[in-house]
Amino acid sequence: MPMIRVEMFAGRDADQKRALARELTDAFIKTCGGTPESVQIVITDVEKSHWASGGTLYSDQ
Repeated sequence: MPMIRVEMFAGRDADQKRALARELTDAFIKTCGGTPESVQIVITDVEKSHWASGGTLYSDQ
């Protein structure tokens, strides 16, 4: 059972997440085979104050 994990800044609505899940599933099936039911997707919303790059929080940029 393939697992796709997506971590992204918080702020997308449910419709955007539904579309992302659909597109990721379709891309996986097209590329790797399998069935849509076998593809598991976990979407984690992360606040900008909890994510840093280059030693700087994104909330400070």
